[in-house]
Amino acid sequence: MDLPHAAAAFGAAFLAGAINSVAGGGTLVSFPTLIWLGLDSVTANATSTVAIWPGTVGSGWGYRQELRGAEPRFLALIVPSLAGGLAGALLLRRTPASTFDRLVPYLILFATLLFMAQEPIQRKLGTADAARHKSAAWFAGVMVFQLMVGLYGGYFGAGIGILMLAALSIMGLRDIHEMNGLKVVFGGSVNGIAAAYFVWARMVHWPYVALMAAAAIAGGYGGAGAARKIGRTTVRRIVIAIGFGMAVSLFIKK
Repeated sequence: MDLPHAAAAFGAAFLAGAINSVAGGGTLVSFPTLIWLGLDSVTANATSTVAIWPGTVGSGWGYRQELRGAEPRFLALIVPSLAGGLAGALLLRRTPASTFDRLVPYLILFATLLFMAQEPIQRKLGTADAARHKSAAWFAGVMVFQLMVGLYGGYFGAGIGILMLAALSIMGLRDIHEMNGLKVVFGGSVNGIAAAYFVWARMVHWPYVALMAAAAIAGGYGGAGAARKIGRTTVRRIVIAIGFGMAVSLFIKK
């Protein structure tokens, strides 16, 4: 790994950490960057997951007050998060790199469109009948939904935060800080178990991991301040532009 490659990996991970702390969607930066640095798509996905995951620990600590006040039933979603994350990681392991290469531009495009639709989705789902939020059938449906989110997250990862916010909206939560805290816990569960499997299965390109992990943590702390100054709306527009740009570039690269 030469200096330009190291600088690009560090910069992408730093930006991903800052974006994740404010708006989510940092994987739309770190994952395609590793592809452009020469890794095959499966290795890039596994490496990005392992490298960016430590940033969620700092984010979770930042939301510790909100998490203390969360209803215990919400924490039950950790179970389908872990199960889905492991299943998705196993599925990725069994996907040929050539097949995943063809899927990647579409996955990035889907995640970007999902990111764009985050607020309309939350508003739409937030209008659901509040009485249903307490029913056992409603909660069971949310558990199944979270299992599917975990499966998608273990397989690819980008956009799961948006899907989880949608699930929490369905459950009747309105406090965005509490929702973000729970999202960090569930996303950390999905990516954590997927990362553990990727390491065990030797799917990770280690020269980038330590460098990008340090950058993601630094970005989560230092970069978040700058990101907050320019505003959440501007950050979201930057993520959307990067997502579309990466999708287009990978379609051309194909």
